[in-house]
Amino acid sequence: MHHYHLLDKDRPVKDVPKSVKSFLVLALMLQLLWHSQQGPVVAEAEDLAAPLSVRTYVMSSLGEPIAASKLLNLWLQAFDNQPGASLSFHQLNYPRLTKWLDTILELDPEGHYPMLVAARVYGGIKDPAKQRIMMDYIFYKFNENPDKYWRWLAHAIITAKHEIKDDNLALKYAHALAEKATGKNVPYWARDMKIIVLEDMGEIEAAKILVGALIDSKEITDPYELRFLTHKIEILEKKQLKKQQSVEK
Repeated sequence: MHHYHLLDKDRPVKDVPKSVKSFLVLALMLQLLWHSQQGPVVAEAEDLAAPLSVRTYVMSSLGEPIAASKLLNLWLQAFDNQPGASLSFHQLNYPRLTKWLDTILELDPEGHYPMLVAARVYGGIKDPAKQRIMMDYIFYKFNENPDKYWRWLAHAIITAKHEIKDDNLALKYAHALAEKATGKNVPYWARDMKIIVLEDMGEIEAAKILVGALIDSKEITDPYELRFLTHKIEILEKKQLKKQQSVEK
């Protein structure tokens, strides 16, 4: 993967020279024109063309990759509003959409905007199959850099559990978050989401064992996390007792 650090990541698009914007807009127009010649324009998901290479966008923006990233973000977000065609997010080709998000991230490796739209825009539609594609994309990026993308996987856990309603998928994500996101910047509530998911799944004994193991490991030094885990043990023991009593009846 090529990283292009030719422009300060905090530099706004309005500061980019007009010539740079013009070159990039021209490249996008040529790309869309080429695809429009392949058949009639129809309001279908396939209308979203595959992105060009990162190098092409860097060259067309005169070596301004972050400016290219920002403009591609704007173009992609406006794609559903085409002249003479109205596309909903439900109609978009999601596998192809992830390629656009990858291209934008490669142009601006420090940016988080593509992850934001994957989690809350494209991943927020009421379509479990397409939500899975977006959540799996977030999981894929998380595995590339856990300490950078942990917060987006935490969001994916909530989506998997409460919107897709797939406890096993939520547990898979939560397990990865606990195992791989070990940086000091990752808060304990994110690492401990696995306990919550297990508890919600009714796996009270498994959650209790996990909490006990964390306390006994002596690796937890944060007093707030220790207090949280100790309190969680009390809650799990009460739930376990209540469950046993209901079975005995």
